[in-house]
Amino acid sequence: MSDVIAEYQQWKQKGGDLRAKAKLAMEARFRELLQEAVKLSEEYRADFGPGLKPPPAVTSFRYKAGKSKKAAPGKQAPATTPAPAAAPPKKEQPPAKPDPKLQGLQKRLAAAQKKLDTAQAAGKPTRDLEDRVYEIEDALRVAGSTD
Repeated sequence: MSDVIAEYQQWKQKGGDLRAKAKLAMEARFRELLQEAVKLSEEYRADFGPGLKPPPAVTSFRYKAGKSKKAAPGKQAPATTPAPAAAPPKKEQPPAKPDPKLQGLQKRLAAAQKKLDTAQAAGKPTRDLEDRVYEIEDALRVAGSTD
C-alpha cells in the first residue's frame, strides 16, 4: 500500500514540476507575442497613419507609443495618437480609483441585505428579497470580472 502512495507522490511532484515549467514557457511566449504586436502596430502607424484596432474581445491591453523619432526629410511624421496594440501590463500600478458602478452595486446590496435581515427577524416571507440579493451579488460578480 505504501508503494502506491509513494508512486502517487512522485507522480504528483513530476506533474507540479511540469506545470511550473509550462507556466513559465506560456508566460514567455505571451510576452513575445505582445512585443511582436507592439512592433507591428508601430510599423503600421508609421506607414499608414492611425493605429490598428484590436479585436472586440481584447479590451484590457493598452499600448502608448513612446516618443516618436524625427522624420527624415520627405517622409511624413508618424501620428502622435497612441496605438491600441497589446503591451504587457505594468507590475507596479497606482491604486485604481473605485469604480462608481461597483460602489453603487455594493450600496444596493447592503440595503437589500438589511431589508432581508429585517424581514427574517419579523418572520415575513423573504423569497423576493433573497432573489434580489442574489441578483445584485451576480451583477457584482459580472462587473468585477470585466475590470
